[in-house]
Amino acid sequence: MATRQRTNTRAKDDDRTKTCQILDSALGDGQLSMEEHRQRVAAATTAATLGDLQALVDDLQTGNAPVQMPQLSKPSRFTGGGNAGGRAWGFTAAITAVLVVLGIAIGWGLYGNSSSPLDFTTDPGAKPDGVVPIVKTPPTELLSLGGLSGLFEQMRKKFGDTKGYSLTIYETRASLTRPDPRDDRRVLSYEYRGGWDDPSSTTRSDDARVVDLAKFDPAAIIGMTRGAPEILKLGSQTIEDTRISLDPSDDPLNPDSLDIDIYVSGEFNSGYIKVGPDGTCKRCEPAT
Repeated sequence: MATRQRTNTRAKDDDRTKTCQILDSALGDGQLSMEEHRQRVAAATTAATLGDLQALVDDLQTGNAPVQMPQLSKPSRFTGGGNAGGRAWGFTAAITAVLVVLGIAIGWGLYGNSSSPLDFTTDPGAKPDGVVPIVKTPPTELLSLGGLSGLFEQMRKKFGDTKGYSLTIYETRASLTRPDPRDDRRVLSYEYRGGWDDPSSTTRSDDARVVDLAKFDPAAIIGMTRGAPEILKLGSQTIEDTRISLDPSDDPLNPDSLDIDIYVSGEFNSGYIKVGPDGTCKRCEPAT
């Protein structure tokens, strides 16, 4: 028989994913702003318990969400609820506790070599230390609202900002180039696969320019990405690769903006769409 989940039950990756889906839905129907959505998704990816996840969606209307959170109950006490069976269980537990303490005391008296029966072991590594396991789930499925928000949150944690020369986002990985803080003539290239690998270094080109790579409307860009196979007339062929490339704009009137290219490759051909940060189509190169 399935047991009722509680607020202090440890969360699984699937629970965190469902919470992000609910937050995506709330963003789509106007309950959350982009900043609120970013903050809550970031909190969901590092939540340890179901109660932590529930707190992120408690104030939302979730009737139209694609998934629902489980009904949670508070942690139970050891009283047994006041019935006879509970009292009997409580009495048995009390007797057991007394016997355990007595056994510890006897064992310490016979074999102990420390100042307290509760400090019986001589191995420091075997003693309870009270440290709670840290469970963090960086995103690995990146071409979604939650995936993009989580990726940029990982950039902020790693580098302190979301700036760089370029960023290419694939379905399950990303490639980032940033300035080398030790030498402005060099470029550092990072690979993201649920975490940032150690960088490789190359020479910076003369036209390289640093911009804020997160300065775009993620909902609009994800929408264009999901519609790209139809826009590019790829038909019913299997899509083998999709990626989003973010680079400094070529527009001399708006040099701090981004050029965003959405590439889609099928079994037989491929194409790309160039869009602005707000999702406006600038150029479409259908598959040929």
